[in-house]
Amino acid sequence: MSEHSHSQSMHATTIVTVRKGGKVVIAGDGQVSLGQTVIKHNARKVRPLGKRGVIAGFAGATADAFTLFERLEGKLEQYPDQLMRACVELAKDWRTDRYLRRLEAMMLVADKSVTLALTGTGDVLEPEHGVMAIGSGGNFALAAALAMIDGKDDAETIARKAMEIAARICVYTNDNVIVESLDEG
Repeated sequence: MSEHSHSQSMHATTIVTVRKGGKVVIAGDGQVSLGQTVIKHNARKVRPLGKRGVIAGFAGATADAFTLFERLEGKLEQYPDQLMRACVELAKDWRTDRYLRRLEAMMLVADKSVTLALTGTGDVLEPEHGVMAIGSGGNFALAAALAMIDGKDDAETIARKAMEIAARICVYTNDNVIVESLDEG
């Protein structure tokens, strides 16, 4: 990749999920960067999906993520109250469909009982210890959240602190954080 083409590539974001104390939270920042330029500070990369008690966050190309959100909503309509099955079916399509294979995004999704990461390679992964993160600042947020998970803080506080730490370290992550949560059970 040439220096010019690399400088014009869209950089990801930071999305973290924490499940603790009867609550699941997905938090994400709002920064969209193109090369060394911040294009937008307040993009909404975390949102509820459909009317089925599912929340999701994405890292990667925005249009690709919206395509995946729409596809996942369709799978949730096809398999109501079966997030795992809907995600597995989406992952199969994502891996085998010529159009979907070109999409560049990752997603974290959660309902009241399960949290999953979906990737374009067909992975549908559950987090260890109730914590998972994706995006350019994902490793920073993951490390921070894992360090706090056994402490006294609740899921939302952990997610917000993890995002704050990631924003301090990752230049492609800002402190404009959107949080969505669900109660378990």
